[in-house]
Amino acid sequence: MSVSGEAKTVLSTDAPDRITKTKWSFGELWKRYGAWGITAVNLACFFLIWEAFVRMGFVNELFLPKASDMFAALWQGLTTSAPPGASVSGSIRDHLFFTLGNLGIGLVIACVLGIPAGLLMGGNKYVETILSPYIWALASVPRVALVPLFILLLGFTVKLQVTIVVLSAIFPIIINSWAGVKTTDKSLLAAARVFGANRWELYTKVVLPFTLPFVIAGVQQGIGRGLVGVVIAEIFGGSSGLGYLIKRAADTFNSSLMYSVLFVLVVVSLGFVQATRWLESYVAPWRRIDSL
Repeated sequence: MSVSGEAKTVLSTDAPDRITKTKWSFGELWKRYGAWGITAVNLACFFLIWEAFVRMGFVNELFLPKASDMFAALWQGLTTSAPPGASVSGSIRDHLFFTLGNLGIGLVIACVLGIPAGLLMGGNKYVETILSPYIWALASVPRVALVPLFILLLGFTVKLQVTIVVLSAIFPIIINSWAGVKTTDKSLLAAARVFGANRWELYTKVVLPFTLPFVIAGVQQGIGRGLVGVVIAEIFGGSSGLGYLIKRAADTFNSSLMYSVLFVLVVVSLGFVQATRWLESYVAPWRRIDSL
């Protein structure tokens, strides 16, 4: 079939008009970057009010330094490093790497042990009956009370920090994984059985996908508690790490350094939380809830 000359003319004259370049509208820019802009303005106002509050003398700088002094100490601590062979470092960067290393090792061990244990407890009632009393008992014990005991057992070593991280992080991971299996939607299991799924297929294709958000939530809680645990272990029995640096800054009344380390801990914690949210949106995209 051939196209008539009139049709060719229409196509040749109208087609280029349909392809137009669209510019970013204010609504589209706001939808894409509005949250970041609000956060930036909010934080800027917070630090400006902090700076003015201290400069006007409402509080002693010994207890609350100026925000500018805190950021100056933060910049110096992140851009400097201890000289080779130094036994004590005042560099935030050196202590940050030490804390993150111990935290990472402890979290990996907690995930490797905690996720399978929680899934097994949720899927087997005999394992649940045997392990649940110990899990609940150990989960309810404050980790701070265990630090002196582990100092006696392990000494002032890296093993102490890693052990406290594992004990702090593993129980939220176990309990959330366990709860995820136990709360699997019964209708999904019934539908899978109707289509002939065996026990292994039920577990791998129904239970595990349903449990993934619970596992991610447990890891997120474990990261927060593990960070608290490693800082406590470094304060009580460490010679390196952010917790040790906080203790040393407090002992020397260096409030700028102490607040800068606290700021680093807040940023690290928020970074881990955001990373787990991205991980959840990747492994369980059906759980993503967009703002209205």
